[in-house]
Order: sequence, then structure tokens, then C-alpha cells
Amino acid sequence: MLHHIELWVPDLPRAVRAWGWLLGRLGCRPYQEWEHGRSWRLGPTYLVVEQSPAMSAAAHDRMRPGLNHLAFHAGSPARVDALAAEAPAHGWRPLFADRYPHAGGAEHYAAYLSDSDGFEVELVATETGDPANPGQLR
Repeated sequence: MLHHIELWVPDLPRAVRAWGWLLGRLGCRPYQEWEHGRSWRLGPTYLVVEQSPAMSAAAHDRMRPGLNHLAFHAGSPARVDALAAEAPAHGWRPLFADRYPHAGGAEHYAAYLSDSDGFEVELVATETGDPANPGQLR
């Protein structure tokens, strides 16, 4: 259903470090590379980070109209825990840490993270987790 997502970022090397690690851990593979951008693909869907010369502002604000966050299937609860623990070393900080892993409600197991540029992701656990399919864009 979803073809691709394109995020315009203020600092491409910083975005590649954070998003490349996360998307790689979720099973995505590098897909495209050009002067101002990179992409990672899983199945028919891919995610792009681009430092576009056409940007009209220098910062993303998820609290303004537009994209608030991206939610990813992340496998088992143990896998979500592992990703949440590794994330700070790769440019991600935890959100709602005082309510982890149920910030989305008692029946919802997820890690909420924000990168240095303010983009938020939600890493959602499946009930059983599937190591053969560790993640997919959602």
C-alpha cells in the first residue's frame, strides 16, 4: 500500500547515522544514494532521508501540522527492548521513558524514540515477534 516516505532532514550525515542504523536493524537494506540523500528498502516500500536544497526551514517540528511520527513493526517485546537499549548510541533518545514500554497504553508494548532532529519513531512489538521478518514499514 505505501510506496515510500521521504523525510527532509537538516543534516544528511547525522540522519544517515541514525536512520541507517535503525532501518538496518529493522531489516531494511540500503537502496539508493545520491549527493543529497539516501534510502533504505524493505520489500516494495522504502524510506528516504534527503537534505534538499529546496527546504524552506532548517528544523523539523513534529508538534506542528504534518508528520508527527512513524511507527514500525519491531518484532518481539525482547527485540523492542534491545533496540531501545541500543538506540542512544546511534543518535536516538527515548521519549516517555517513565512510561516505557506502555506509553501507548497497557496493551501496547512499544519504544518511542526521537533523533537529534526531532523526528519520532515508535517501535511496536508484535505479540509473538517473528525473527524471520524483524520489521517492516508501517
